[in-house]
Amino acid sequence: MKRMIAGLAAGGLLLLSACDSNAAAPIEAAASGTPATTAPATTTPPTTPPVEKRKVTTTRKIPYKTRKVDDPTLAAGKTRVRRKGATGIKKLTYEVTYTAGAETSRKLLGQKVTRPPVTRIIAVGTKRARSCDPNYSGACVPIASDVDCAGGSGNGPAYVQGPVRVTGSDIYDLDRDGDGIACDT
Repeated sequence: MKRMIAGLAAGGLLLLSACDSNAAAPIEAAASGTPATTAPATTTPPTTPPVEKRKVTTTRKIPYKTRKVDDPTLAAGKTRVRRKGATGIKKLTYEVTYTAGAETSRKLLGQKVTRPPVTRIIAVGTKRARSCDPNYSGACVPIASDVDCAGGSGNGPAYVQGPVRVTGSDIYDLDRDGDGIACDT
């Protein structure tokens, strides 16, 4: 042991043999002010996980819109599909980065509409239900408590623009001269 301590004092390394059971040597080395050195630990350098970039193309549906239009030929409150809607399709191209096999980032490079959506068109009826008296033709004589010729001396509440042919009974007394044509003067 003295030989090892003497070597330490001369600037050598402190080495303890496996059969030396004296634990005071490292303490003596520390007391002498000379640092004790140990063998460096064997470490493997950190490995960088593999990074891979790929272009990935996906498709997405584009929902269609619905537009309502007035239809004067359709009864009020009724609806009819004039044109069915169809979803569109767009193609999206991404640059995807994979680190150690797992996706770590995604960047959109571009998009292109391959099939545009088709707008659905719904007709909404605006036609008022006509309630014309079946006793007259040529013009609509409304069904009301009283009907008079427009521009005449009657007080309504409803009026008809003539001439009007009487096809049944003249319930509103519009054909005053009895020739079968009402509101002709």
